[in-house]
Amino acid sequence: MARLNPMPMGAIILGIAGLVPFLGFAALAVAGSDGGLGNLGLAPRTILSAYGAVIASFLGGIRWGAAAARNAGNGDYLIAIVPSLIAWAALAAPAPWDLRVLGVLVLAWGLIDQDLPRRGLVPRWLGRLRLVLSGIAGAALLVAA
Repeated sequence: MARLNPMPMGAIILGIAGLVPFLGFAALAVAGSDGGLGNLGLAPRTILSAYGAVIASFLGGIRWGAAAARNAGNGDYLIAIVPSLIAWAALAAPAPWDLRVLGVLVLAWGLIDQDLPRRGLVPRWLGRLRLVLSGIAGAALLVAA
């Protein structure tokens, strides 16, 4: 059974802060604006794609860490590398498929990881927080695609 402890304020604040790049760069990409980034040779869509891939890899790291902390089975370690591999492949995909793949990946991983609190590998609050954050981040990626 998943542990019942309160959601740490730091997790909430940092989780919300992690959405800012998704929302900001998606808004710029949809608006067709570079927000001044063109002066630096950057494009919001490219930054969004790279950020999405980094976060997808981080999501795999959550499962890896949970497996290591609770001595879970080898299957958890194998599953944990899937987001990194898919995200890496998405970076090589042409637009709009890069953001589509990343969006679906982030959305799906929020659901896939719901087994972690059910199995007691992470606290329940993490499962709920992940659904919200993954839902918003995945939607931002898909809207920008």
